[in-house]
Amino acid sequence: MRIGVVFPQTEIGADVGAVRAYGQRVEELGFGHVLAYDHVLGADPAVHENWNGPYNVHTTFHEPMVLFGYLAALTSLELVTGIIILPQRQTALVAKQAAQVDILTNGRFRLGVGLGWNHVEYEALGEDFTTRGRRIDEQVPLLRRLWTEPSLTFTGEFDRVTGAGLAPLPVQRPIPVWFGAQSPPAYRRAGRLADGWFPQMPPGPKLTEAKAAVDEAATAAGRDPATLGMEGRLSWQGDPEALAVLAEEWRNHGATHISINTMNAGLRTVDDHLAALETAATALGVG
Repeated sequence: MRIGVVFPQTEIGADVGAVRAYGQRVEELGFGHVLAYDHVLGADPAVHENWNGPYNVHTTFHEPMVLFGYLAALTSLELVTGIIILPQRQTALVAKQAAQVDILTNGRFRLGVGLGWNHVEYEALGEDFTTRGRRIDEQVPLLRRLWTEPSLTFTGEFDRVTGAGLAPLPVQRPIPVWFGAQSPPAYRRAGRLADGWFPQMPPGPKLTEAKAAVDEAATAAGRDPATLGMEGRLSWQGDPEALAVLAEEWRNHGATHISINTMNAGLRTVDDHLAALETAATALGVG
């Protein structure tokens, strides 16, 4: 089971020195990957009445692909989007950006994708929130073609490519695509299309049920469920022994990866986040 960290997206701020220190120290501690969330825009609660989303216009989000270009020059970590909101982005542009990150990391990149929930963001990016499910179903196979074929022609409901392709192509052909999943339709989609998935619940009966649904969909699509990765997320709460127990529970549920999330733990500075990760690394035998 591979162990990484969640980039403290909403708490690290805009100091480039903090970003650099975080990435380099995470690698020194022995973690294998950094996972970053994605939001292009935040909604202003003063404008959007009754806004109840977990993030808003005041919440900091670094752009994952640009961030990863920077981290790729500083570390040899695997870099993971967890997740990119794919249907609100242009498919060919995502393919190009992902291919570039894959090249800069020498093939240490996973593209995590999902539908998202923020209709305000979709509107600002010029995409239709109501068709996002159908759109992602079309986008993922097209991404894989763009990463493996020097020139292709494709006509779908949402995208059209006529005799065009990427250069240079990525190291991984295709780049692994992982799905965020927290509902039955998402489980079925992950089983049909994904190389791996990010459950949005802790180990227990609900995870067992979700994994069974993913595996069933994979089998129905003629795929081997055993080839699908699964990455669990563990929230740091200051108790290294409890963290180790939770990590073992994820292993017992079949997780191939886990990531340690230090956000929302009352940590004030990047040094506080790194100190927590140092304790977590010792507890989990990382390094």
